[in-house]
Order: sequence, then C-alpha cells, then structure tokens
Amino acid sequence: MSAIAATPRSLPTMRASQLPLYGRVLTSLLLILAALLALPAHAQNRNHIAAELIAEGPALPGETVTLAIRFTPEPGWHGYWSNPGDAGYGMELDWDLPEGWSAGEPQYPVPQRLLIAGLMNHVYEGEYAVLVPLSVPAGRAAGPIMPISLDAQWLACTDKICVPEGATLTLRLATAGTTIRDTRFDDWRSAIPALLADRAAFELAADTLRLAIPLPAPLGLQDPHVFVEQQQLVDYAAPQRFFRDGDTLVVEIPRKGIGTGPDAVEGILKIDGSGQGVRFLAAPGAVPTAGTPLAGAGAELAPLWLLLGGALLGGLLLNVMPCVFPILSLKALSLARAGESEAGARREGLAYTAGVMLATLAVGALLLVLRAGGNEIGWAFQLQEPGVVVFLLVLATAITANLAGVYDLPSLSITRTGGRSSAFATGLLAAFVATPCTGPFMAAAMGAALLLPWWQALLLFAVLGLGLALPFLLLGFVPAMRRLLPKPGKWMETFRRVLAVPMGLTALALLWLTARLAGVPFAVIAAVIAAFFTLLLVLAGRWRGAGRSTLAPLLLGTAALAGFAAVVLPRFADNRAEARESVLDPVPFSEAALAEARASGRPVFVWFTADWCVTCKVNESVAIERDATREAFEAAGVVAMRGDWTRRDAAITRFLTDHGAAGVPLYLWYPAGDEPQQLPQVLTPSTLVDLAQD
Repeated sequence: MSAIAATPRSLPTMRASQLPLYGRVLTSLLLILAALLALPAHAQNRNHIAAELIAEGPALPGETVTLAIRFTPEPGWHGYWSNPGDAGYGMELDWDLPEGWSAGEPQYPVPQRLLIAGLMNHVYEGEYAVLVPLSVPAGRAAGPIMPISLDAQWLACTDKICVPEGATLTLRLATAGTTIRDTRFDDWRSAIPALLADRAAFELAADTLRLAIPLPAPLGLQDPHVFVEQQQLVDYAAPQRFFRDGDTLVVEIPRKGIGTGPDAVEGILKIDGSGQGVRFLAAPGAVPTAGTPLAGAGAELAPLWLLLGGALLGGLLLNVMPCVFPILSLKALSLARAGESEAGARREGLAYTAGVMLATLAVGALLLVLRAGGNEIGWAFQLQEPGVVVFLLVLATAITANLAGVYDLPSLSITRTGGRSSAFATGLLAAFVATPCTGPFMAAAMGAALLLPWWQALLLFAVLGLGLALPFLLLGFVPAMRRLLPKPGKWMETFRRVLAVPMGLTALALLWLTARLAGVPFAVIAAVIAAFFTLLLVLAGRWRGAGRSTLAPLLLGTAALAGFAAVVLPRFADNRAEARESVLDPVPFSEAALAEARASGRPVFVWFTADWCVTCKVNESVAIERDATREAFEAAGVVAMRGDWTRRDAAITRFLTDHGAAGVPLYLWYPAGDEPQQLPQVLTPSTLVDLAQD
C-alpha cells in the first residue's frame, strides 16, 4: 500500500566503442569522479527522520480516505508541529493528485515542549503520524489503482544541530475491491486532539492573549498548556496562567510578536502529561475576568494540611526574621508586662493574637478580592502604595514620641499602660509590618494561597497569623514561660525610652521608602504631616493633663491633616522609578530579557527584591552586592538580572505567581543550557560564588 520513492538524476551515456581512445579515458575518469561524488551525496540525503505515506483503506469514489504521514525520528532527533515555536519551521507538503482529488488540512497530534537556551520549541521526539483527509470525486475511477505523489519537506533537529530534510513519497491507492483496513490508524487517530464543538473566545490586549475555552468543570487538568497555531502572537516560553470559571477555562498567555491581532485564534489545549488534548477555535468575544486560579504548567500544589503546617511555621519564624526587627521593641514591653498577673497575661495573649489574625485575614482577603478583579498584585502589595507607607510613617513617628515619653495618652498608648486594647493594637501593627516579608516555609504556603479556593486561602492567612502570634499566646497560658521573664519594675520606664531608638530608625526607613516610591518632595510633605500629627498628640496630652477634653480636638485635627494629605500629596507624587546602583550591573528584569539572556548560552542569575523588604536588603549586603560575587560572575560570564518590586509591577507579579512565590525575595539560578533552580530565601556569602564556579 505504501512506498517511498526518490527519483535520482542519471548522467547521459553512450557506447564506449563509439569514442576514440582519449574519449574513453576521459569518460572513465568522469564516471569514477561521478561515483566518488555520489557517495557523500547519498550519505547527505539520508534522512534522520524517516517518512512513509500510508492509506487507511481503498479510495472509494465519492468518499474520503485518510492518509497518514508516519515519521520515525532517529534517537536524539525530533520533528516539529505546524507552529514550531521560537525556532525551526513546520512541514511543507506539495501534493500531486489525480484530477478532481483534493487533500485536506493536516491533523497533528499534541506536541511536546522542548526548552533549549530559553527558546521554546513545539516538537515530536518519538514516532508520530500526521493524518490528512483525501477527498475522492464521485463517479467511475480511471482505473483500479491510482498513483499519488507527495513532495514533503521538514526540519530534523537534535539539541545541537538542525538539518532540512525531505522526500518524495508515492502511494498506489486501490479504488475498489476488498482491501483490508489498516488498524494502525486507530492508535494514530486517538492521538489527534478532537475539535471542541463550542467556539472559544479570545481577547487580545497589548501584552496578553486571554482565552475562554469551554471545558466541563469535572474534567481535571494536569500540567495544562496551550499551543497556539498562529505564529508571532504569543511568548512561547512565558508561563501560562489558568483559571476556572464554571465550565469555562480561562487562559492568560503573555504576548510577543505581531502588533495586530488575527480574526480567529486556534490551537491545542494539552490536558495532561500523557499527550491528551483538545483542539479549539476561538473568535473575538468576552473573556471572564474572575475565576479560581489553577496551578500553571508544571506546578503541583502540596496537600492542604502540609500548606497549613508551612503557614504556621512560616508565621512563627517571622518573629526572628530581619524584616520584623523594627517591631520587636513593641513585643519586648508586652513580654515584660505579661508577668504582672495570670489573668492579665491571658487577656493580653488573646488580644494580641486576635489583632495579628485579624490583620493577616484582612490583608489576605483584600489581596484575593483585588486579584479576582483583575489586579496584578501579590503579597505585600500594601507597601507598594505610597499612601499606605505615609500612614505607617505617621504611625511610627507617633509611636517613637510615645516611647520617648514626649506625650502620654492612655487611650492611644500601645506599650505604656498595657491592657487588651494595647495588646490588640500591637498585634495589628506587628502583622501589618511583618507579613510583607516571606521566609522559610511561608513562601510555598502564600504562593499556594493565590491558587487555592478562597476559603482555603483565608484559612492559610489565618494560620499564618496564628504562627506569628503563637509565642505571645503561649506566654499568656503557660506560667512556666512567664516566670522566665524579668519582674516588672522601674527598669521598664528606662527600657521604654531606649526602645524609642529602633522605632525612630523605623520611621526614618519609612521616610526613605516614601522617597523611593514617590520622590523626595513627596517624602518631605509626608514628614511634615507626620510631625504635625505627633504635635497634635502632644497637645492632646497636655489638654488631658489640664483636665480638658481631648477627643473632639484630636478627631478634628486628624481629619484636617488627612484632608490636607489627600489634596496636597498627589500633586508632589513622582511615579518615575529610579534605578539603584549595583556592583553586578544587572539587567532590568523582563521575560523577553530573560529569554534573550538564556539564549546567549551564559549562566543567568535573577533576583527579585524590594526596598521595603528587610530580608532582601540583608541578603544583598551579605551575598549579592559583594566584590567576590562580582569577580566570580565576571569569570564565569554570568548575566545578572534584577526585578525591582518596590513599586507595583504586573509582569513581576505574574512571574512570581507562576513560580509559586507570593512575594519577595525570590532568587533563580539558570545554568547554561540547563533547567533553572530556585535558591533559598536566605543566602550565605558563598552561595552565589559557589554556583558561578561550578
């Protein structure tokens, strides 16, 4: 039923007896030369991917017969899908058919992804078959056997080289009789993804292709991926994001390529790792903005109980993370007061825990609501807003003055008078300042929270708060732990004033962050507002000492300052980001820049940081911003790349989410030509040097 035929070109010949002697000698030399030249030519024409044209059965008049082009790559070689991806080219077919016969569009099985040096390719690494429907005209056939011919061209590649290949495939088709059907087509046809009956929809933004694919909710997805048929439309190597909205699967794919969009988008949705998939055809239309996030390509979520344990341990470890050091002063005074009475210690422990858990739940819920509304934000989004940082600056300035004894308002005091309200306020502040950082165990849990159903995500946020508050909760209910604390006394007053120093440094750090976020003029106005609010509290303390009411003047003055800030601060905001200097001279992060750096064949180090993340700053001083690291990187040719998340950046947020991280720091090492590895969130001085020298 099938055969491969290549028609070689032959040299013209004549009888040797008709040539003179010198002619016969010359002819012999030419024949020898032709034979020698034919040897390497024959070797070069050997295909690394063998091709064969096969028919499922006879070509009956008025019906359609299916042909298969079966490809068999040699070990280590691969062929390409119709859209080859970032490199390569698809198959080209030139049919020679009898009059009236026509070949339909080739039908491909689900391709595989092959990432080489940052370039994503859509390939087939084992034997595969492309099916082509062949329409036979009605009426009597010209004969019992009809020859057809196909000139096929394709690209065969390994991980290192590519070779254009081709062959002329011929087939003698029976047009009648009882030819037995080829049962191999059952397996080949099952590998072809079925076309969805319902149309999909797509929206094309400047940087994203969004698809709404009708897919029943009970159908599970494992390692999904969308292969887009149209070339130069999407970024093939970029992570894809998947959401469930009932029976609709929403897919977001970063764009890269042509500037104008097509009238339709078609492709293949790979459902699982076994090669199952469906084909879809999408027309322009509305795509849902909300939905339940699903794990992206290659991402698998841990069991919920393990994620809850990670959130608890992560919250517990936040008590000793560098980003929480500024508020340890508030906790220290709470620890000292916890020994005053058993009932009071329990009340304070519960109140502190309530404040912490309420803050983590509120921040987490707001995060989920904003993300469901289409905002590209992550954990710590509140510190990317200049207004929130100004509020913290005002609060830190007021607390510093309170710790220093400049004023005393029992109803507002956080550390001086104790009690449930004070402990509750301390818990709120502790969680609000501490949660933007991510530490060991916490990173995986918070990254999963962005992919889980909302109630499971809120449970993770609550357990994170419980872990953060756990030491103080235990102090309230375990007398043996309280007995280890020093007895309350006059030393507490002196200690309270000493603790004004780290809190004052926190206020200065917030002032610096305000300048980084919105510019120096903005920070100056914010400092004036903080100073006037503190002055207002000082006056309120004196009014109270004189027996006068403080509530009404305090509320009126606060409202006036808030109105002034709302009107004046936006006028001075400068949204232009200012790049920070680095000894590594890093490239600003973008997915395109990362793909280009990986394609260069050099190792790549990418770090994601933010000016408000103390852990990031410690790691930079310890391991990144060092001459030893710079020298090791220069010797190994490492490309350094930095993603600054101080301000809101949708591209960085998407990248963090796709890598299972809800916040910073995140450190990735891309060895030359190998898979990336995620580094620990706490770096040592030798971490990067050792990687560069390996």
